[in-house]
Amino acid sequence: MALTIGDLIAEGADRIRRSPHIDHWQEEAARFDAEAFLASVTDVGDPAAVVPARAVRRFERMVDRRVRGEPAARILGSVDFLDLEVRVRDGAFFPRISSETMTREAARRLRGRRRPVHVDLATGVGPVALGVAHLVPAAEVHGVDILPAAVEGARANARRLGLRGARFHLGDLFAPLPPRLRGRTDAITIHPPYIGEGEVEDQPQEITAYEPAVTLTDFSPDGLGMVRRVAAEAPGWLRPNGWLLIEVGTDLGRRAAGILRRAGYRDVETVADEYGITRTAIGRRPRRAP
Repeated sequence: MALTIGDLIAEGADRIRRSPHIDHWQEEAARFDAEAFLASVTDVGDPAAVVPARAVRRFERMVDRRVRGEPAARILGSVDFLDLEVRVRDGAFFPRISSETMTREAARRLRGRRRPVHVDLATGVGPVALGVAHLVPAAEVHGVDILPAAVEGARANARRLGLRGARFHLGDLFAPLPPRLRGRTDAITIHPPYIGEGEVEDQPQEITAYEPAVTLTDFSPDGLGMVRRVAAEAPGWLRPNGWLLIEVGTDLGRRAAGILRRAGYRDVETVADEYGITRTAIGRRPRRAP
């Protein structure tokens, strides 16, 4: 039986949508996955066009993998992040498209500054750091991660994309950064591990089976331990009017904002993504900082 582009997308999206191994946080995500899988195996664009049998088989194998919980980024080998092809690798956190919101917010705060400096903590394979380097070519960008595979992947992505303004360091949060960045960083971003220690085992397989535990939880009961630590340490690295931007889960935005307020940050706000989901807590450096 001949199958069209439209048939395959509808069938694939339905199968993905029904999988119990996937975090179905965004309504259209299953369709987006199916479209991305099909686009990777055929360049046919007409929804009514018949797909060659070989491409159908490749597409169905990809859908099978997704239904079993394998992340779409791992299946495809890359993520389209702010029009950049960011390649992924095992042993590192897979980029989330939700991080585009935080990246744009950081870039907006960097534009117009003289010699802007951006630091991205828990950078993974570098999507946020690379996104800022792409959006603000004049920026000096530093990404940091504790996992060797992540830093290796980020450096490889920077080389392939030709983003020479982005540098990546192996280590724990601020520790590996050049000391000269103290007090002169304009924006710090982080997508921290924010799942509470006792909640990890309740997450779907796509989250627990394919990424290191340290990318999912900071082992604090409420998952906000790293947020508190970064909020406390960031002022020493920020300029007087510098910004800290933190991406958290859909139910933690207000709590992260509360942490910033209690730490003395000014102009604290939360920002929703294009789907109206609060994702990012933002604050300006406290007036009194180390």
